[in-house]
Amino acid sequence: MHLMIPYAAPMSEAGRQASASLKLPRLQALLGRWTEVDRDSADEWSLSPPHERARARALGLRGGSGQLPWAALQARADGLAVGDRAWGLVTPAHWHLGTDQVSLLDPQTLMLDEAGSKACFDAVQDLFTSAGYAVHRAAPLRWYIAHESLARLATASLDRVIGRNVDAWLGSDPAMQPLRRLQSEVQMLLYTHPLNEQREAQGLLPVNSFWLSGCGVAQAVTGIEPTTDARLRGSALADDWAAWVKAWDTLDEGPLADLLQRADRGEAVRLTLCGERAAATFEPAPRSLLQRARGLFAASAMLPLLESL
Repeated sequence: MHLMIPYAAPMSEAGRQASASLKLPRLQALLGRWTEVDRDSADEWSLSPPHERARARALGLRGGSGQLPWAALQARADGLAVGDRAWGLVTPAHWHLGTDQVSLLDPQTLMLDEAGSKACFDAVQDLFTSAGYAVHRAAPLRWYIAHESLARLATASLDRVIGRNVDAWLGSDPAMQPLRRLQSEVQMLLYTHPLNEQREAQGLLPVNSFWLSGCGVAQAVTGIEPTTDARLRGSALADDWAAWVKAWDTLDEGPLADLLQRADRGEAVRLTLCGERAAATFEPAPRSLLQRARGLFAASAMLPLLESL
């Protein structure tokens, strides 16, 4: 049992203040009894967030920042014959024009159903194919493109971009220029498209762009998929820190309590906590005499550990 918790620690000032209010007795007990066995650190500008890097390591996938082949892995799971082609994940999106930046809203807020997704896909498909990309649609928010140029293309994870300035994550790699042009063409086509007029008449956000991520060639999975509990994700991306604290409470009362019980029964268990910069993995391990003398992990020490992520 390998439990992985993304968004365990925020970097914003409001998020850090919310972290200071956490009361998590099971996590505190776990940290007091278990040992940190692995840590992967980068800065908050890494194109691949810590939870994606940790998942890749667990599965035995290789790739640099922004070069983990999630699209090929998911396309294979969706039943596509991925072969040895390079794939990219295309997520329909709404780019919000603010006073001083353009930000990408969480695609879930589009409430894009099957019919709406197909209509949008049909509208833009020719732009992709005329640019040389094979394009497929597997789910309302999960489209794929395939092209040799995607083999080593570094792109920012969608989780890095949601709610943030897209310009900071588009990158300046010359290899991205064809896709930037395609993005502009898609935006111009969708700007006045009837499907978006219909969506806005229904009170829905228009689909006005897309985000590309997870590019690369399929790799063999050699490890075991961790159990990812993503209940902190939505509130963290929405900067809803009151909801984030409540979600942490339910994590502590449920999955973390279960993990402790499994460890007490002698089962093989691991916990990976992921923040914006780092992922730390913990396992049950014999405690030293000094650790036993100090007793349980101090509640005051939990916050610095989370902040280190």
